[in-house]
Amino acid sequence: MVTRETRSMLALSLVPKLGQQRIRNLIQHVNHPEELFSKPLDELLSIDGIGQTTADSILQFNSWDLVDKLIHRAEQVGSTAISLLDDEYPNRLKQIYDSPLVLWIKGDVESLETQGIAIVGTRNPTPYGQKMATLFTRNAVQKGLSVFSGLAYGVDTIAHRVCVESGGKTVAVLGSGIDWIYPAANKKLADKIVESGGAIITEFVPGTKPDAGNFPTRNRIVSGLSLGVLVVETSEKGGSRITANIALDQGREVFVVPHPIDNPHGTGCNELIKKGYGKLVQDFEDIEEEIQWERPVLQENQPEKNSAEVDVSGLSEPLQEIVLCIQRGVNQIDELAEKLEMSTQDMLVRLLELEFRGVIVQRAGKQFYLARI
Repeated sequence: MVTRETRSMLALSLVPKLGQQRIRNLIQHVNHPEELFSKPLDELLSIDGIGQTTADSILQFNSWDLVDKLIHRAEQVGSTAISLLDDEYPNRLKQIYDSPLVLWIKGDVESLETQGIAIVGTRNPTPYGQKMATLFTRNAVQKGLSVFSGLAYGVDTIAHRVCVESGGKTVAVLGSGIDWIYPAANKKLADKIVESGGAIITEFVPGTKPDAGNFPTRNRIVSGLSLGVLVVETSEKGGSRITANIALDQGREVFVVPHPIDNPHGTGCNELIKKGYGKLVQDFEDIEEEIQWERPVLQENQPEKNSAEVDVSGLSEPLQEIVLCIQRGVNQIDELAEKLEMSTQDMLVRLLELEFRGVIVQRAGKQFYLARI
């Protein structure tokens, strides 16, 4: 159920020309936001930043029917709303300068409070970008992290899909109303996100179309929910560059996957690295060095993932031997090289190939384990 606080905050957001920052200022002067609509005119005028026109707009507000229609419209698609004043509102998002006053949510509201990273990138990733998005998403899930992204085509879609397939939780932030999944091709993916314990969220009221100007705005929510932002692949003018810049302003860590210099889709990543705006990452260990989170506790005597069945039919014979060796519990690179009578350098090359394919993951100390697929 939508709380009285949320209903009142939604009403304030509909007052013409009031604006989010002035609403933040106003609610600090009352015990409940609903009081603002019946407060004496002189008391409203005594608040800094509130003039005659604004005060009149608040006191003359008569669109409560619209407020209730928006709430009902959200409920019809199985969603609800929370406001900045509700206990369920995610703490990390409260910390940013321009946190949304109201969030519309479909799914598990608790998933907004989970520890995770944002994974963003181009809508048209190269095969290399697709591999990196898949690899780092699997690594994040394996480390017990949630994944935040924007449900757009390309890297966003890969991050959400791989997270769900890997048994993780993911939150998609829309640039449209909660009843307007965009792109439409991702409606089934949106359903899977909700079914798997994640959520679809937006600050835009139900019925809002996915206009181009909404997407840069929603990016601050993607980064604001996260412990850090991983930029997988982007051009110099890509939307993911905007997300990276916002993340820096919010005090979030920014991580960047490097790209070959002849890849136009990756020029934005290389530029971020060159200017020192983000940390170059070659594996998930580089991310682990910069962010802290509560690691999932393995149950006593819980076996490692090495016992998992892995399809090795598409791998070369040397790669198959490495996978089988890891399954048997040999994980350190030097031990693997010695066991298979291979130089450490040759072993490293083959391990990196398996990592790129998403078959294995690397942990601290050059330890390699089968990926959770």
